[in-house]
Amino acid sequence: MNELIRGEERLAAILSHPAIAKLRASLSSRRPVEAEEEPGVSKAAVAQLLFIKRADYPGDPWSGQVAFPGGREEAGDASLQETATRETREETGIDLTREGMVIGVLDDLRPRTVRLPAVVVRPFVAVLERSEPLRLSSEVALAFWIPFGTLAHKEAWSEDTVFARGVQINARVFRHEDHVIWGMTERILAQLLELL
Repeated sequence: MNELIRGEERLAAILSHPAIAKLRASLSSRRPVEAEEEPGVSKAAVAQLLFIKRADYPGDPWSGQVAFPGGREEAGDASLQETATRETREETGIDLTREGMVIGVLDDLRPRTVRLPAVVVRPFVAVLERSEPLRLSSEVALAFWIPFGTLAHKEAWSEDTVFARGVQINARVFRHEDHVIWGMTERILAQLLELL
């Protein structure tokens, strides 16, 4: 019980941080753009919480890329927020219902190329209070955090060439250490930074 109270106190401290308070205010003052339902288009959700590098799997169009935890909606999910929460727990061991909270939603996004599956992704912004090590699933090669201040440095953002499934692509990228963030993950991250 004492550990639960301490966890709630630490989460309250995170929520009162000036950057998080500003972000929450920005998120609550806007209405996210939701994509209209279309036949044959899957729904998915991610939790903008930490970055993961997806494991390499043949046939996975996002194999080996940096992403946010998340995935496709399943029949038992009551909402896309539940999808993001379930997928985050499955991929990283983080239980957002117990260790964190969703503080807002960003605009729905689609892949920009027809070579990728027809999917609409809803990004949820979450905060976390956790001291336990992560439990990564076989779908995840590694997980890492990037401080807000690092994300805001404009010199880390550039137009560059990336390779995906053997194809060379010119894209806007964010570089952090050995990690290259681009594509839909970069677009989700750019939405968040606009609010700050």
